Amino acid sequence: MANRIVNSEKLFQRARQVIPGGVNSPVRAAKAVGAVPLFITRAEGSRIYDADGQSYLDYVGSWGPMILGHAHPQVLEAVIQAAGRGTSYGAPTEIEVELAEEIVSRMPAIGQVRLVNSGTEATMSAVRLARGFTGRSLLVKFDGCYHGHGDSFLVKAGSGLATLGIPGSPGVPEEIASLTLSLPYNDLQAVSDLFRAQGPRIAAVIVEPVAGNMGVVLPQPGFLAGLREITARYQSLLIFDEVITGFRVARGGAQEYYGLQPDLTCLGKIIGGGLPVGAYGGRKDIMAQIAPEGPIYQAGTLSGNPLAAAAGLATLRILSETGLYERLEEQSAFFFERLKDLARAQNLPLQVTRLGSMGSIFFSREEIRDFASVQKASAEAYARFYRAMRERGVYLAPSAFEALFISLAHSREDLEKTLAAAEESFREIR
Repeated sequence: MANRIVNSEKLFQRARQVIPGGVNSPVRAAKAVGAVPLFITRAEGSRIYDADGQSYLDYVGSWGPMILGHAHPQVLEAVIQAAGRGTSYGAPTEIEVELAEEIVSRMPAIGQVRLVNSGTEATMSAVRLARGFTGRSLLVKFDGCYHGHGDSFLVKAGSGLATLGIPGSPGVPEEIASLTLSLPYNDLQAVSDLFRAQGPRIAAVIVEPVAGNMGVVLPQPGFLAGLREITARYQSLLIFDEVITGFRVARGGAQEYYGLQPDLTCLGKIIGGGLPVGAYGGRKDIMAQIAPEGPIYQAGTLSGNPLAAAAGLATLRILSETGLYERLEEQSAFFFERLKDLARAQNLPLQVTRLGSMGSIFFSREEIRDFASVQKASAEAYARFYRAMRERGVYLAPSAFEALFISLAHSREDLEKTLAAAEESFREIR
């Protein structure tokens, strides 16, 4: 039986009159999956509720931050207490120091960290810092990796650009775009060749250590270690964009999981507990170049906001409890393996990629290893699957190029219900 979305449709029409495309971030419009976006009124645990009062098992998790589930009581209490003392001061606070200390204690590669307001702001600032520190201009990124909407990053980017079929973005001057060189993800030979030709001009390589914005694409063995070796040899900086993977795939992020130390790390999402936040950090000698200690300028009125810091600190402290990441791994392995089995039983070509509690499904017979293989997967099949699952009360990312997230609030019963819905949906879309 079709879900009623009368109120969501009405709200979408209202929104389109006053907000470009009716949404404040493009993928939310659900154009790529042929649907009207759901307007959400509240969320709790593993569920979200739309404007028509219907509940959905949520595997978007606000695009990754809600690792504890929605409206976690301890996080809410921390925010309420912080709000009772005032919502913003524009001055230093003890709680932002505590959050910074918590981050530094978990990631050995981070000697100091600067809090900002979004993942985009973190990556933009990290690249400026890398250019200032090295005195070089060129930036290397990878096809399909999305590092926010800064001008330097909208070259062969993933996420919303891939979803909407936009190859770049008008408004980015050619002079700026020419300073970003984009290579195939997992192609270490291409990186080596580029550095032989341009090494002395390359300030940094920025990479999602586990790609999450073209769907989840795992690094091939040796790829990340190779980046570390090449950048060190040419005295360029290696920047890990761990906005998604930070504190998601392991207690110390992907850098802990893979045993590597980048020069700079960008964070977001989980460190704000669902509130707007970002951060970038790294070696102390590099971070010492940031104003007011050094000459490289970056500032923000709401940076270190006490509400975001309180939510993030509460989240990280809960995640320090023994056994939580092990539980996430067990639940996630069960869920994604069963999805694969169900598709195979229906003779549907399905590739499943996963690390920890983030994963993706691709309707393809080809192994997923880079953006080119991602683009060969059927976005149309994913769109039909999305609609079929939503009809059955399961909320997935409205794009074939995004990740799915398991939270600690997802019970085994939730996962079983989702798998039952998937089995019916696979049968429907065959």
